Amino acid sequence: MSQNFRQADILEALAQDGKVTVEALADRFGVSLQTIRRDLSELAETNKIERVHGGAILPSGTSNIEYTERRSLNQTAKRSIARTCATRIPNNCSVFLNIGTSTEAVAHQLLRHKDLLVVTNNMNVANILVENPHCQTIVTGGRLRPSDGGLIGNVAIDTIRQFKFDFAVIGCSAMDIEGDLLDFDIEEVGVSQTIIKQSRNCFLVADHTKFHRAAPVKIASMKSLTTVFSDTEFPSALETKCKNWETEIAIAE
Repeated sequence: MSQNFRQADILEALAQDGKVTVEALADRFGVSLQTIRRDLSELAETNKIERVHGGAILPSGTSNIEYTERRSLNQTAKRSIARTCATRIPNNCSVFLNIGTSTEAVAHQLLRHKDLLVVTNNMNVANILVENPHCQTIVTGGRLRPSDGGLIGNVAIDTIRQFKFDFAVIGCSAMDIEGDLLDFDIEEVGVSQTIIKQSRNCFLVADHTKFHRAAPVKIASMKSLTTVFSDTEFPSALETKCKNWETEIAIAE
């Protein structure tokens, strides 16, 4: 197996599990421990992974993974989460979809819904929903972030404040054991906080890898959410918190 294909498989394994070990990778690929360490070092140099003792995890810190890479990570789980979330959104309602690859997956699952009013600050979501003739789509405006098609800033916030949504579907860059949702861009966080305030029901779509990452800016606590859609059971302490907060945890099949 060539080095490039091996490193691509390492990234895929990280997307699935959140952490990899040198020994497990060496056994998987039938190569030496030193070869795997070299692969991990090269991936770390380009900020695609973060080295830890005995292996590697998804990168954390003050900057997010490149959008094109995020779009390719954990696609099967994102589709399952999106399908489960979309079943909770009825026809003939108003919905907000924010920035993120998981919310884009939800947009794909709404293409057969009817009589929807969707507001979004995600140009990619708008381009997906244009294929649904039974959906009226409103784009917020705001400062366009070229890296991911997101619209952020005060113009986006002012638009959102004009609505009261039946449902909002949001994503985040990371979650912690305390139940806080985290992100990297403080302008984007301000938009997300406004979305939560302007929604009767707020859904979070987040796969398990978000527990293996860190980000510096707090969006909100899970106690402000109606339902969290994920692909794995939560740590017991956080599950208890969500139960006390009356925040539902919905695990996608």
